Amino acid sequence: MLFFKKDEAYRVGFVASKKIGNAVHRNRAKRLLRAHFIENIDLISSGSYILVAKPDLLNQNFSEIKKIYLHALKKCAALT
Repeated sequence: MLFFKKDEAYRVGFVASKKIGNAVHRNRAKRLLRAHFIENIDLISSGSYILVAKPDLLNQNFSEIKKIYLHALKKCAALT
């Protein structure tokens, strides 16, 4: 899940609740979200972002997550 608000600077928050699993799973989910954000920073317009990890995130491979991530950015009109 992705929340976006247009702004002049980048502000990012990564959230993983206990529904994801224990601390190891929550940290891995946040690392995955962070990696995708950094990898695609040149495509993303500046603003405030909140990326919320869902339980299915850990069951997907990296390329599937990237496809879903880019689709969410397009839906929020956050791509430049």
